[in-house]
Amino acid sequence: MDALGHVNNGKYVDYLQDARVDFLFRTAADLGVDTLETGLLVARHEVQYRAPLRFRAEPVRIELWISEIRGAQFTVDYEILDVEPARTTYVEARTKLVPFDFKANRLRRITPEEREILSRLVGR
Repeated sequence: MDALGHVNNGKYVDYLQDARVDFLFRTAADLGVDTLETGLLVARHEVQYRAPLRFRAEPVRIELWISEIRGAQFTVDYEILDVEPARTTYVEARTKLVPFDFKANRLRRITPEEREILSRLVGR
């Protein structure tokens, strides 16, 4: 929380990471692909702050989806928001991820199996 009682801007990236990890790992594993769990690096974050979020006990909603898939990278888009009593968007964000082979210590291409799973998650 910052001096004005708002969620600190750096904390939003933690929220995005928690949602992305849960979304990708759980969803991919449920669909039979486990390589996304151990081999992704963040290449870029973009965060646009739309409204201040005051610190509170109630959870905030995070919607996320895959917006782009390329040969060796994909993009996750997000919104941090409330839907009740009226829709309020606090943050719009985007993360570019690259598959990484930690044993070989190099970037790798998205496999056909990963592409199939990611394709199911495109859009909202």
